[in-house]
Amino acid sequence: MKERQHPKYQVGEQDFTIQYMSRNGSSSMPRPHEHPFFELYYLLDGERVYFMDDKVFTVRKGDMMIVRPHDLHSTASTDKPNFERVLIGFSRSFIEQGDAEVARLLDGGASRLMRIPLKDQPEIERLLRSMLKECEAEQPHYSSLIRSMMNELLIRLHRIEIALHHQASLENEHPMHQKISEIAQYIKANYYEKLTLEQVAKHFFISPSYLSRLFSKLTGFHFREYLQVVRIREAQKMLVNGRESVQLISEQAGFEHIAHFNKTFKKITGTTPLQFRKRHG
Repeated sequence: MKERQHPKYQVGEQDFTIQYMSRNGSSSMPRPHEHPFFELYYLLDGERVYFMDDKVFTVRKGDMMIVRPHDLHSTASTDKPNFERVLIGFSRSFIEQGDAEVARLLDGGASRLMRIPLKDQPEIERLLRSMLKECEAEQPHYSSLIRSMMNELLIRLHRIEIALHHQASLENEHPMHQKISEIAQYIKANYYEKLTLEQVAKHFFISPSYLSRLFSKLTGFHFREYLQVVRIREAQKMLVNGRESVQLISEQAGFEHIAHFNKTFKKITGTTPLQFRKRHG
């Protein structure tokens, strides 16, 4: 596998990062992850499978993934393994420091895939490459110029979305991508039930072994791992937004034994349920 990766350039502590990468050969993220900042993933060339919270997307040249804070996501290769991308991470405050009105464009909405029209791609790519050059050169006031270009990028993306609004909604071109999206959504809707791989496979008329293999390939999770992550994320919401006991929350989240809940919670979040509640209460 051949890889060409520029440094990850950074402005401030966690305010803004940008990185270019091209890779020849199959690859995937070691684990699905989440983070407290926004992310823009633009594919300059190639094709990737992108798992976003509970949906599977095929991302192609000229596509932009918009990832909201704390949404679970991962990428993996398709049967076309070569790709080239630019990845940006940024905080809302970074944009707000330049223009509070532009920062409000970040409010609401969901993580999503944008298929940038061909006529708009050159301008989007010009902005991305200009930001990379500014970070590399570090000329005086480069951070202010990068913030200005980020504002322009967000405005252009907003205008493109308005223009695309009346078009037909995106569909997964691979039928099994749609199926795995449906299964992930089913798990999120029924996480409190006693779900097993065999039961879900039967519900969706797929063999358990095929579901296990495909689910892992497209999402980066084994079936049971994803179920546990969904349950713990729901438990986190209950701990912050309610006053029920940890015992009751563990049951409502689908765990039969509180000891298993506590162990799984700490494994996924790095803290105990009570410590999490105290920290976020």
